[in-house]
Amino acid sequence: MFDASQKPTGTAYTTTVALLVIAFVFSPAALVVSRPFGYLSLSFAVALSTLCVILAWVNWSRWSQLTIPSIVTKDEQAK
Repeated sequence: MFDASQKPTGTAYTTTVALLVIAFVFSPAALVVSRPFGYLSLSFAVALSTLCVILAWVNWSRWSQLTIPSIVTKDEQAK
């Protein structure tokens, strides 16, 4: 029924969204909570946000290259 070269797409973007939420919501929130710790917490929060954004971009790039399998059968494609 399915061609062996087709790849399932599923919920591939869930990881990308989770990484972006960590980068733009949880990391700044942790920075606000840990305010008394000074520059160490600031640099850690910036590094974590940057890492999460880079990983999200790489993950999105990898999954966006997939194509959705066609419903057309091989016999119809040959015509």
